[in-house]
Amino acid sequence: MLGANATGKSTFVKILAGVEEADSGRLESSLRVSYKPQYLSPGFSGSVEELIAKLELAGDAFFESEISRPLGLERLAQKSVQDLSGGELQLVAVATCLGREADAYLLDEPSAYLDVEHRLRLARVVRRVVEKRDALGIVVDHDLLFIDYISDRAMVFSGKPGREGHASRPQDMRSAMNMFLKGMQVTLRRDPETGRPRVNKPGSVKDREQMLKGEYYYV
Repeated sequence: MLGANATGKSTFVKILAGVEEADSGRLESSLRVSYKPQYLSPGFSGSVEELIAKLELAGDAFFESEISRPLGLERLAQKSVQDLSGGELQLVAVATCLGREADAYLLDEPSAYLDVEHRLRLARVVRRVVEKRDALGIVVDHDLLFIDYISDRAMVFSGKPGREGHASRPQDMRSAMNMFLKGMQVTLRRDPETGRPRVNKPGSVKDREQMLKGEYYYV
């Protein structure tokens, strides 16, 4: 999910998660949902190891091999949850969210407080878990590299922040990113060596060329 702050992305995810009710209409679904909220609170008083045990994830082969080990949770095992840094708490929150068996994983800003390499590692883990469990993953994030790496399709939110929001239907990444970037008047190119998206300098030759073609985003 892409869009400016306060246009309804987190609210939409909370409605899907059953945390908030819609002002009108009704959501009917029998899907099992696992939700990682935008704002995290270290309410658990024990260690990371004790939290994982309490959630009955300790000893789970899938959790250990596909989530805990790739995210490096073993180095956090003895730390108190309340003493974790913002990035460490984020990793633990995403890990416990993905550790639950679900039909849909809702992750609100999972890359917050993480550096670039941790974000890419996290993106690989999320993709792999969702694919192996044949589940749906819905991710709200503001990191375009993270979104580019993790997503097959995207929804674009627009409107007046704090007043009204409008969500597009799910679209292929090229269409959605072109819609989003056109509204921002930003173009992205591909790094020839890494394949990662890079923002073009405003007004540069590449920037002007892509705008003339209507290609704000290259797949």
